[in-house]
Amino acid sequence: MAEKGELLMALEQIEKDKKIKKEDILTVIENALVSAYKKHVGRNVNVEAKVNTETGEMAASVIKVVVKDVVNPLLEIHVQDAKKLGQPADIGSEIKIPLDTQDFSRIAAQTAKQVIVQKIRESERDSLFDEMKEKVGQIVNGVIYRIANRNLIIDLGKTEAILPTSEQVPKEKFNVGQHIRTVIIKVEKNFKGSEIVLSRASTKLVKKLFELEVPEIYEKVVEIATIVREPGMRTKISVLSHNPKVDPVGTCVGVKGARVKPIIEELKGERIDLVPFSVDPVKYIAGALSPAKVVSVVMISEEDKKAEVLVTDDMLSLAIGKNGHNVRLAAKLTGWHIDVKSEGQNKQENDERVERQIEAIEKLEGIGKKTIEVIVKAGFTNIEKLKLLTADDLTTLPGIGQKTAEKIIEAAKKLSKNK
Repeated sequence: MAEKGELLMALEQIEKDKKIKKEDILTVIENALVSAYKKHVGRNVNVEAKVNTETGEMAASVIKVVVKDVVNPLLEIHVQDAKKLGQPADIGSEIKIPLDTQDFSRIAAQTAKQVIVQKIRESERDSLFDEMKEKVGQIVNGVIYRIANRNLIIDLGKTEAILPTSEQVPKEKFNVGQHIRTVIIKVEKNFKGSEIVLSRASTKLVKKLFELEVPEIYEKVVEIATIVREPGMRTKISVLSHNPKVDPVGTCVGVKGARVKPIIEELKGERIDLVPFSVDPVKYIAGALSPAKVVSVVMISEEDKKAEVLVTDDMLSLAIGKNGHNVRLAAKLTGWHIDVKSEGQNKQENDERVERQIEAIEKLEGIGKKTIEVIVKAGFTNIEKLKLLTADDLTTLPGIGQKTAEKIIEAAKKLSKNK
């Protein structure tokens, strides 16, 4: 073991460098002294050891109980022998018999060294864990160290991390030795120290890339409201500005795409749609279907959040996207169920609906063909609406008098009832 001054100086240096408390190491040394003595003479002894925190001097004692008749000499001492040691020797009291630590200090030193090294390693692992835990959500650069069952093991410098297949982008291919940029999504303790999980597929990666490329986002002038992503295919981001003079979409795109292009390159060509956030669902849905241009948005049900979007015929495939990913991401971004139709589809559906209504009108009992034509021409093609009209509503039509009007309404009610 080190000499008095050297010991304390060494402990203070360890405390400073490794962030291990000096008191904890002193406890390790004391326990090592006790353990070493027990190895020296046997386990069934009562020993205590102390290190003087001022001088670094080590002392150890065997503790025995004063008795009249000794049964266990390892734990007991006869009253007469106790008196010879010059200590109070009342029967039942404990006395401390000093030990010469030189006899077993070498073993104690080895034990203490092993425990201290272990504590230093634990401390370094804990420090690394705390450091990496604080980096969750941040981008890190690393080198692919090896590939295990398609999982990438990444060397981050101080430690290794894993990029599991579930967090990889399917179309991206990497090789051992290649540099890679990822985002830390999880840090957990395990028997080896820490398990650091990385991602290339997370929306957090996209968000952090924008924070790096767009100062206004980092400074919170422009805010990313929502990000949805189908990794490798498309990402949609809704943005809003806290400064009316700052255009959030234009700011993120940059002059001639200077800001968004490096992000697209980092994501290996993944498409990025920037959408102005709006509390108006009509505007928000229309923007979310970018790059398609929308003709109209109709709220079908605000309670169920269902909307119908109309686009021109040439915009239909763009609005839906390959395998439906554009409309699917737009729905995730806005939180609305979106049904996209082209103008051609909408016209065909309307024509078919009117045709069905006309067919129903033609079934009105006792109403002639010419009267049917007048009703249809006037736009009264819905039986349910027709039965709710008054005779006065119909007598305004050419050739329809009071009696005919009443007859039409009665026939509509009867047809509706028989459906």
